[in-house]
Amino acid sequence: MARSNEYDQPIGAALSDWSARAQPAAVTLSGRYSRLEPLNAERHAAELYEAYASASDGRDWTYLPVGPHQSAADYKTYAQAAEKSTDPRHYAVIDQASGKAVGTLALMRIDPTHGVIEVGHVTFSPKLKQSALSTEAQYLLMAYAFDELGYRRYEWKCDDLNAPSRRAADRLGFTYEGTFRQALVYKGRSRDTAWYAIIDSEWPALKAAFVAWLDPANFDEQDRQRQALSAFRAG
Repeated sequence: MARSNEYDQPIGAALSDWSARAQPAAVTLSGRYSRLEPLNAERHAAELYEAYASASDGRDWTYLPVGPHQSAADYKTYAQAAEKSTDPRHYAVIDQASGKAVGTLALMRIDPTHGVIEVGHVTFSPKLKQSALSTEAQYLLMAYAFDELGYRRYEWKCDDLNAPSRRAADRLGFTYEGTFRQALVYKGRSRDTAWYAIIDSEWPALKAAFVAWLDPANFDEQDRQRQALSAFRAG
């Protein structure tokens, strides 16, 4: 319902009981297919480099601020620095079946005062892409931000030209909010940044869709989905 102040000016919804949220912690988040662990170079770097090196070329790194890494030692140096960071806070994605690290993602641009947080540095290897594993990893981090930490806005940003990332944001239920022109310079080029977000009022329905999609009954004997995530979101 629209609200007005004493000057008859429209104002936003009241948040009289709002308080700053906690910072994301070095937690482990477990699901049926995946597990998120705090990134640890000694434990994860070799497995991650092997997973990334299984790609046929370096195109997965085009829209990332780092990489591709030229050697296992090079990647370990990067991972050692990343594991010390608290913003971004990096998590390794573990395949529950193999027990190996197959990708990373992070919570970043963390704003506890206003309850805003962003998922970024999404670096999924071929062993993780387009799988229940990758979708569940995204879901686990969303659930942590909304359900455990109580954030009210969860953002996704990418290069406006990064079509796969934009498709992923759409599929996962983010709403496109616009493009910030000439927002960044990286790898010697200009970046227009596409902004997406999920807000807390949207989360319950989206969470239900994730839970239904991730149910084993939604997959056949070849692990192919019976219904798309979009169908559960629409339903």
